Amino acid sequence: MHDADRILDFARKVLREESAAIAAQADALGPSFCDAFSFILQCTGNVIVSGMGKAGLIGQKLAATFASTGTPAHFLHPAEAIHGDLGRIRKHDVILILSNSGETDEVLKIIPSLKEFGTPIISITKGESTLARYSDAVLEIAVQNEAGPLNLAPSNSTAVMLALGDALAFAVSDKRSFKKDDFARFHPGGTLGIKLSPVERHMRPLSECRIAKAGKTVLETLKESNIPGRRTGAIFLVRNDFTLAGIFTDSDFTKLIAQKGDSALSISMDDVMIRSPKSVHVGDEMSRAIDLLEATKISQLPVLDAQERPVGILDKTDLRIG
Repeated sequence: MHDADRILDFARKVLREESAAIAAQADALGPSFCDAFSFILQCTGNVIVSGMGKAGLIGQKLAATFASTGTPAHFLHPAEAIHGDLGRIRKHDVILILSNSGETDEVLKIIPSLKEFGTPIISITKGESTLARYSDAVLEIAVQNEAGPLNLAPSNSTAVMLALGDALAFAVSDKRSFKKDDFARFHPGGTLGIKLSPVERHMRPLSECRIAKAGKTVLETLKESNIPGRRTGAIFLVRNDFTLAGIFTDSDFTKLIAQKGDSALSISMDDVMIRSPKSVHVGDEMSRAIDLLEATKISQLPVLDAQERPVGILDKTDLRIG
């Protein structure tokens, strides 16, 4: 067997062990999950997530997941908590603590304060542990071994913690009818934010668009649509009622000049414009616009209102897409 085959076999074994651990956890879910769900659903403050080491890193991701799906949340480092950061916890908060063993010293040291505050404690931990005994709801980890030959590095256990936390966050957001529009408000940046946002947020406005009446020659159209400053790579050809009749791009003009020479300027724009071009409408998600741009290999996409009148244009050079 080649080295590559051995490496792939080893990697597949790790992935299968972790997926099997998550599947076993799904089978082991019981009423305690519903208890944890209820604590978070009824929480009028924040979900405070805490954990030490690898469990703490998973906790940071879960705090971000809760926050991005409509449940206010932040991460509290247990070692920092006992040196003043317990002041972040307020009366109506709930705390979610992650610890595989349930005996992590830094975690156990904050429990007396949490009990004094009256903060409900949800834990993801082993059932027979100190943390579990002091918790109001326990999501017991059903993991016997870690992946890998040493059975030491957190892997199966952290995979289960992550999956359990995700399940809890998504169950709460589903109950709260958290919609795609809500998700978009919390993700204004990056590719995800672009795809979920409305097209009008990213278009160049009509004031930056070149517009001319349909039915004129190429030369007349170029003169009529000339605007100072920033300009788009396409001209809108509109009818008398300002509905879009077609577009004519700089690329179209270059090809026409190459084919016809100077005589191209006297040709009717009606004969060379792109009729019924691909377009999107105000309120459409950018995911639709991006799909059209990529599928048709075009660079400019008109944005129309409900009456099919142009209100702006999406230019691929403005967007952070491929």
